[in-house]
Amino acid sequence: MPTTGSMRQVRNRIKLAVLISGRGTTLKNLIEKIAANELPAEIVTVISSTETAGGLQHARDAGLPCQVVDWERLSTAEASRQVFEACRIAKAQLVVLAGFLKRLEIPPDFEYRVINIHPALIPAFCGQGFYGRRVHEAVLEYGAKLTGCTVHFADNEYDHGPIILQEVVPVLDDDAPETLAARVFQTECRAYPEAIRAIAEKRVQVEGARVRVLPPPRADLEEV
Repeated sequence: MPTTGSMRQVRNRIKLAVLISGRGTTLKNLIEKIAANELPAEIVTVISSTETAGGLQHARDAGLPCQVVDWERLSTAEASRQVFEACRIAKAQLVVLAGFLKRLEIPPDFEYRVINIHPALIPAFCGQGFYGRRVHEAVLEYGAKLTGCTVHFADNEYDHGPIILQEVVPVLDDDAPETLAARVFQTECRAYPEAIRAIAEKRVQVEGARVRVLPPPRADLEEV
């Protein structure tokens, strides 16, 4: 997916496979952005790690194809194999982890084609066990003054891989985990679509451990 970049607007929508484990709030945001023509993407499949994930209803309500790969019954290797085979069948160009809580083994043909968003500034407050409310509790317990969200290419470690972009959120003196989580999620709703748009427009370069995101094309240089 990373490329040397282009200064022309991408007309074709990038095809997404969205992976979920829970309520699907990130999936819902992506569905809404696409419906409002604010994101040049098409969700070609939604894959859940459990049949009880609330996000499956968001997928069904939007008329999206969805399926369950049950991590409770399968090994990580087999579950991962089934996920990526489903992504290949759906012709997904980019796999979007949207509150996906299971370890995923990424095959070579999907290197730099899987992205994740984490509700903190990696490398702080991340790794196995740091998800949801626990992240924000840890930020408050540590006394951090700043937190935020991180979009990164995923690899075979939790919350690891080249960082695409980060947004900063101040931690307020009277914050509780719930209020902090709500403000961080507001930034996630902007940051994830922004990262996907940059990839769709071929503006993302990976240079070792670093990612360069080229600026959007100027309106006067876009194709008519």
